[in-house]
Amino acid sequence: MEWSSLLGLLGFFGANLAAALSGALFTPGEWYRGLAKPSWNPPDWAFGPAWAILYTLIAISGWLVWRKAGFAGAAVPLAIYGVQLVLNAAWSAIFFGMRRPDLAFFELIVFWIAILATIIAFWTVHRTAALMLLPYLAWVTFAGVLNFTLWRLNPVRA
Repeated sequence: MEWSSLLGLLGFFGANLAAALSGALFTPGEWYRGLAKPSWNPPDWAFGPAWAILYTLIAISGWLVWRKAGFAGAAVPLAIYGVQLVLNAAWSAIFFGMRRPDLAFFELIVFWIAILATIIAFWTVHRTAALMLLPYLAWVTFAGVLNFTLWRLNPVRA
């Protein structure tokens, strides 16, 4: 692998790490542990490994598109990719930081659309990169159902 390609890959991992840091800054804590949860809520330990795998796939996916077309050749797909990473980071801040499952759910809808838009945009550049994002979309779909359920089980009180 060429140095420029390796640096590009590290850059994509860095961007994903930046998004993941939101989850480290805004942790579930006692508030989350005290929420009523559905019986199908995954155990807390499952989220870390799931997101580690997903962030790896997301980083490699972006890198594959960049490597094939460059920033100039894939400006729109990579811009959409960047937007979905920002929305990814924002969800933790809203749900755990602000403790607002209601607002987090509506943000997650926009986030989900951004992931789907990224998949569609990547498809035109690198099909494998687009397919690598399908587990991410599936997980965020599940997270959306869970987010909605947590909101309904724990109404926000102003």
